Amino acid sequence: TYAYISDLSSMRIVDISNPAAPTEIGFSPAGARNVAIRGNHAFVAADYNGLRVLNISNPAAPAEVGFRDTPGRAFGVTVSGDYVYVADGSAGLRVINIASPTNPTEVGSYDTPNSAMDVGVIGTYAYVADDAGGLRVVDVTDPAVPTEIGFYDPWWCASAITIAENRAYVADECGNSLRVLDISNPTAITEVGYYSTPHQAFGVAFADNNVYVADNAAGFFVLRYLATSGITGRVTDGFGNPISD
Repeated sequence: TYAYISDLSSMRIVDISNPAAPTEIGFSPAGARNVAIRGNHAFVAADYNGLRVLNISNPAAPAEVGFRDTPGRAFGVTVSGDYVYVADGSAGLRVINIASPTNPTEVGSYDTPNSAMDVGVIGTYAYVADDAGGLRVVDVTDPAVPTEIGFYDPWWCASAITIAENRAYVADECGNSLRVLDISNPTAITEVGYYSTPHQAFGVAFADNNVYVADNAAGFFVLRYLATSGITGRVTDGFGNPISD
């Protein structure tokens, strides 16, 4: 019943138990580019301030309990098991052990070719939105030795990513679009759909078969991806109307 919002200067905690009347109940002043939640802890990508770990057992009074300075700018973060994966700008992907949240420890890293903006992890693969470097697929089976095994490097800029059902949904800030990629074979990624947005697509999320895109000055879009027999992929608007094949 809580939303955790990164608004650059801070992390805000909003009670959404009544979606018609969201109410802020707490915040942390740590600069926040992105946030991931596991249990009673929030892991905040805090730009120049690295990774901050907050205890959120009392949402009205989140308290910092640990941190790890990263060499770049912490733009994106995700949690998988006992590890936090940080998209650290020019410093690439950082892998941080959080078995002890009060003492997060970097155990490995991979220097992506451009600027790591966001990251999603499925199984033993980390998918890094690497700005002009496109999408990079990094094998993190051994967190101490992350190894790139695949990539999709078009002309557009990958600013954010979410993953669902063997597909990566990538926000493209340069090409003003949402790109849909088939990642069923991480070593041979293909694009299967797209949706042109009016402005710069900066954020993306997936829930209940819908794709939600934060499009900077153009606001908020709800899209749906349909894969049907004989059609590689189709992106539709929130009402099911086809946009592009």
